[in-house]
Amino acid sequence: MASRDPELKQPISTDTSVTDRAARAAAILRRESGLRRKLTSSQVSMIALGGAIGTGLFLGSALSVRAAGPGVILSYAAGAVITLLLMWALAEMAVAHPVAGSFGVYAEIYLHPWAGFVMRYSYWIAQVVAIGSEVVAAAIYCRYWMPGVPAWVFIVVFSVSLVYVNARSVANFGAFEYWFAMIKVVTIVMFLVLGLALLFGVGFQRIGFTNYTGHGGFLPHGWLGVGLGIAMAIFSYLGTEIVAVTAGEAGDPDRAVPRALRQTLARLALFYIGGIAVLVGVLPWDQAGLAESPFVRVFQAAHIPAAAGLMNFVVLTAALSSMNCNLYLTSRMIFSLSRGGYAPRTFGKLSRQGVPLAALLVSSVGMFAALVMDKWLHETAYVYMLGSAFFGGLFVWMMIFVTHLIFRRRAPRGALRFAPPGPWSSLLGLAALTAVLVSTWWVPGLRITLQAGIPWLAFITLCYFAWARRRASGAVNLNDSEQS
Repeated sequence: MASRDPELKQPISTDTSVTDRAARAAAILRRESGLRRKLTSSQVSMIALGGAIGTGLFLGSALSVRAAGPGVILSYAAGAVITLLLMWALAEMAVAHPVAGSFGVYAEIYLHPWAGFVMRYSYWIAQVVAIGSEVVAAAIYCRYWMPGVPAWVFIVVFSVSLVYVNARSVANFGAFEYWFAMIKVVTIVMFLVLGLALLFGVGFQRIGFTNYTGHGGFLPHGWLGVGLGIAMAIFSYLGTEIVAVTAGEAGDPDRAVPRALRQTLARLALFYIGGIAVLVGVLPWDQAGLAESPFVRVFQAAHIPAAAGLMNFVVLTAALSSMNCNLYLTSRMIFSLSRGGYAPRTFGKLSRQGVPLAALLVSSVGMFAALVMDKWLHETAYVYMLGSAFFGGLFVWMMIFVTHLIFRRRAPRGALRFAPPGPWSSLLGLAALTAVLVSTWWVPGLRITLQAGIPWLAFITLCYFAWARRRASGAVNLNDSEQS
């Protein structure tokens, strides 16, 4: 029996023949038309950097350092390789199908509607939770300068401001995020320069390289520590997939998307691997405290005046930049779900500026929910949601590799121009991410990933089957009424 596309008002065959599969894919892709292609290649690149470089690098890097010691350099290098495999897969599919629903749409076309449903909702809830945590963090940072001002004041101000930025137009969002992300890039470059100057003694007392092998050696916790450190490294690289989402609004996706993916990964690898290498060289790994940013310690070692205030401004900017990117991401995900018939139709409507305004507003609920949860539920429910969020990111990356394996079997030969020949790159990426997901059980602070993620996956799967049964029933009733 055929189901009905809510936007096209025509049956989409579930036949598995090549012709019908192509027609079904074309119908799915046409659903997301209407978004305006106003993002330039440079904006796409900076948006990806803004989404990937968050407070995890500036504040959470100590967790991976404590897990692996100086060997964390290898952890971040391995994370970069896994991300490269993902970029190859995403580039091929995003250029072939430049739509806002991106990997969720690809999974719906090449795997099953369940995959598209679960991936987009998992990603949406993960990013909504991230938005909530980031706005609370931003409020905490602001209290460094204005301790007497209640946190809710900052939350309201930041929430309204960023919703306004996203609501105006995608071009306005792109320009705003470009400069937001630039602050983080400049800060990391300054950090790398200062760190190297401290290591080599250029203008400062020379630290040298003793911290790489002292304090228990380069691998104080062995290769197991390096393996556990990969989990936090992957957490740092999450966000690079935003490039595929921007394909739906990129001015020239055939050129902008592959270029942005290459530039983003190259810069992230330099910033993350280089930044971590400098960090464990300047600061003994066993002194990387979890309560203070290791980046602040390095700036203090260089005797930079007001280092704490400077880094507080940077992490504030990092939080706001990530919020801005995640608002964009979540609004496009729920827009795509609506156009596919998986969410209320109002979320699929566009404003005069070409922005899915209702989708944007519903995606901002995490900002206000986070304040309530932080005040009344403390760590219990909120930490559980954060675990679901990390699981959502890993799950989406794994499903991207699975989708790419099927894409390579069905796509035209001319579309296969980024990843190496054969299925091996995606198989390797899938195996690596599976190992990372399992390893979170032994990483301090990340066990909640499996504890929260698996129940979430079961819940959203039940939601899909309930939706599918209701939709099938509606299609039967509609066919009966048409026949009568």
